Amino acid sequence: MRRLKSIASGRSSVSDPGGDSSIKRMKVGQEVDLKVAGESQSLARCASGVERNLASTCMGTNGSSSYASAVATTAKSGYDELPKEMHEMKIIDDKADKRDDKDIEATVVNGHGTETGQIIATMVGGQNGQPKQAISYMAERVVGTGSFGVVFQAKCLETGEAVAIKKVLQDKRYKNRELQIMCLLNHPNVVQLRHFFYSTTEKDEVYLNLVLEYVSETVYRVSRHYVRMNQHVPFIYVQLYTYQICRALNYMHNVVGVCHRDIKPQNLLVNPHTHQLKICDFGSAKALVPGEPNIAYICSRYYRAPELIFGATEYTTAIDMWSVGCVLAELLLGQPLFPGESGVDQLVEIIKILGTPTREEIKCMNPNYTEFKFPQIKAHPWHKIFHKRIPSEAVDLVSRLLQYSPNLRCTALEACAHPFFDALREPNACLPNGQPLPPLFNFTPKELAAASPELRQHLIPEHMNK
Repeated sequence: MRRLKSIASGRSSVSDPGGDSSIKRMKVGQEVDLKVAGESQSLARCASGVERNLASTCMGTNGSSSYASAVATTAKSGYDELPKEMHEMKIIDDKADKRDDKDIEATVVNGHGTETGQIIATMVGGQNGQPKQAISYMAERVVGTGSFGVVFQAKCLETGEAVAIKKVLQDKRYKNRELQIMCLLNHPNVVQLRHFFYSTTEKDEVYLNLVLEYVSETVYRVSRHYVRMNQHVPFIYVQLYTYQICRALNYMHNVVGVCHRDIKPQNLLVNPHTHQLKICDFGSAKALVPGEPNIAYICSRYYRAPELIFGATEYTTAIDMWSVGCVLAELLLGQPLFPGESGVDQLVEIIKILGTPTREEIKCMNPNYTEFKFPQIKAHPWHKIFHKRIPSEAVDLVSRLLQYSPNLRCTALEACAHPFFDALREPNACLPNGQPLPPLFNFTPKELAAASPELRQHLIPEHMNK
């Protein structure tokens, strides 16, 4: 017997920080038995072909990271000091607003931990007849760093509100897509943009600062908490989190017309008291225009849809739904379902469970790969992957999301109506501590615009209409 994962060992297409190499690879039933050695060589050659094509089409990295993804590693990384560049920056107003205020010098205050720190002053308002107002933020601690820039927690001195400020280098030649998208978003399950401002350094570098609402936990941290305790995430939380992800994606896909392209547990914020979930980090988000090519090297590896691994450039918002399926499976299992060690190995992990894609499925993902011949690996039954304690409705939803053919995956709104979430629609549904559930059914007409009358009837419980 040989494990399929060994086929692609040593073949790394493009370095990808999206996975967590410290997580042990899962054992799904029995090892896949490759009866003919030639089959192994065939899949290896095929994987190499995919790898070469993927590498040739990867013109850039996604460069996406959020303050949420870094919170999970804050203690380990020892992020506790603000970067030196912050002590030489000054605040400038948004040029798009045609403001003529003078640059406001940032005041530096020597701090001792999280109580005191640098004071960042800027102006808000001044539009539509509204007076301008000075807002000051006291930087407290860094919660994330990456190629995108830095994210730090701060406190608004005027209101006492905790915020997260994402500071990214701004290319003067282009508008920031993340800012443009976040200005359009307004949903209870999407992190809110409070304000934004620009800052400059002595090197004349311009940074965009996104002031976001601060949420202390992530789905990743919640899941790791239960894993460390040798427990499973309570079903009510799995249902709540998955439902709210789907509701947010329905809003993004159908109301705003944006694909997130990096759904993963680290980018899902959770209020530990109310368990309201908010999607964050829109650094990879984009409005997908039919016929307009997009980069294939997108989305963190464990949650990357197979069409992306095949190098597809004309994909749809269905890539987000694949990621949702991966997140749901991870919450149920306590570990990632497809823990690929490289881009190619990711495809191998998927084939081990879903089986070899048919010619029609490959064509649906990317017609350019029809010439590759894969050894025939049978799909692993879903009921053998998940423990018997897991409800059949949960397994069914995973199977409907993790489909090779993007057009066969259920949409975000269809997912919200799935029987797996029926428990949330019960009149007496509540959190384990007896507190009410977060808002789940206050849909706007735009959110339900694509829903049939039957679907609407199932989405909104009868007791909510009384």
